[in-house]
Amino acid sequence: MRLDKFLCESTELTRSESKRLLKTGSVSVEGVIVKNPACKVTDDAEILLDGAPLTLVGSRYIMLNKPVDTICSTHSGTRAELYPSVIDLLNVIKSDRLRIAGRLDVDTTGLVLITDDGQWSHKITSPVKKCGKRYRVELAMPPDQSAIEQFAQGIQLQGEKKRTRPAQLEFISHQEVLLTIHEGKYHQVKRMFAALGNRVTALHREQIGSITLDPDLEAGEWRYLTEDEINSVQEVTS
Repeated sequence: MRLDKFLCESTELTRSESKRLLKTGSVSVEGVIVKNPACKVTDDAEILLDGAPLTLVGSRYIMLNKPVDTICSTHSGTRAELYPSVIDLLNVIKSDRLRIAGRLDVDTTGLVLITDDGQWSHKITSPVKKCGKRYRVELAMPPDQSAIEQFAQGIQLQGEKKRTRPAQLEFISHQEVLLTIHEGKYHQVKRMFAALGNRVTALHREQIGSITLDPDLEAGEWRYLTEDEINSVQEVTS
């Protein structure tokens, strides 16, 4: 890889900015000052910028605890002007490369997975993969026990030709349940309960596949996924 490209891939610098920076003698490769932007370097070379080591960004896999009144979008627009994007909560370089694997509504909280690995993201979001997503749901009214079987058989949503895929419903308290779905239709959880004559008053996603929201993450906080968590997406959805 050319040195100027390495600088672009490890910082927010553009190619022209990297070339100008190299002329100042601020960059060293294996202890030697290098000013030639065409100098070839390896990915694991010791490259310092003003004495600080640089590394390539590579693929990133992030878990974030989404707070209320944030949007799962990377695009600007009217809605973005009203609410900040969850991407804005990340203090990382090259954030424009990141994409959200499985979005949540503005008023829904909980687990959001963010990555720049498109194939990995596809394993979570593709309906074919049937990746489970578990939600903690607070309801306006206590649901009937018969709802367990109704969700297991699939719910007929308004405007849809087919029932939803079988979902697993577990009662926690009088008006609180856990619901695991295996698809991601528009406002699906809210529409499923609405089809049964109930209303969702609070919605929080706890798990995607076998990745569970870290209890140490406060709303708005994030961390990188562990290797086991990253690899679990391949294992669960293959």
